Amino acid sequence: MNTAARTTAKKETIWTTFGITTMALMTTMLIVSTYIKIPLPFSTASITAQTLVVNLIGMLFAPLQIVAIMASWILLSVLGIGGSLGKLLGPAGGYRYGNAVAAILISLFCRKVKNLKAQTAFLIFVGIPVIYLFGAVQMKVVTNQPWPAIMVQAVIPFIPLDVVKCFVAAGLAKILRRVVPQF
Repeated sequence: MNTAARTTAKKETIWTTFGITTMALMTTMLIVSTYIKIPLPFSTASITAQTLVVNLIGMLFAPLQIVAIMASWILLSVLGIGGSLGKLLGPAGGYRYGNAVAAILISLFCRKVKNLKAQTAFLIFVGIPVIYLFGAVQMKVVTNQPWPAIMVQAVIPFIPLDVVKCFVAAGLAKILRRVVPQF
């Protein structure tokens, strides 16, 4: 099979009933992960399960699928399911956009590099910083606080648990790749 035919075949398999169902399940997991949170008294951002789910999505799905999952999640947030327009535009809203960008970058990397240890390192050293970048920039723009205060509120307290979530996502991805076809 030539390269063009393989590309066409892969694009067609993305939009199967099973593919769409798994995308809907991951969108639902993102919404649920929004409610699994630990509020921080010194920040408008909370520790959530979102980074775990975002990393998992990036490791399991193709970039086009991720665009559909993230767009659905953000649209549902605007409609009040798992968030609101105010939250998307508020101090912690940048994390959602960072999640979308990070998931796509993770997907692109995981399609090229199949080594699980390298993928896990990518989650930690590229995916998480991308999420923090978007979150910190939006918090800075919305609150107009100095950068040291933003770092304390939007980045530093999240690092330890986010690293753990990267390892958990990699472990889950290893198991789920047996069930979820790689697109």
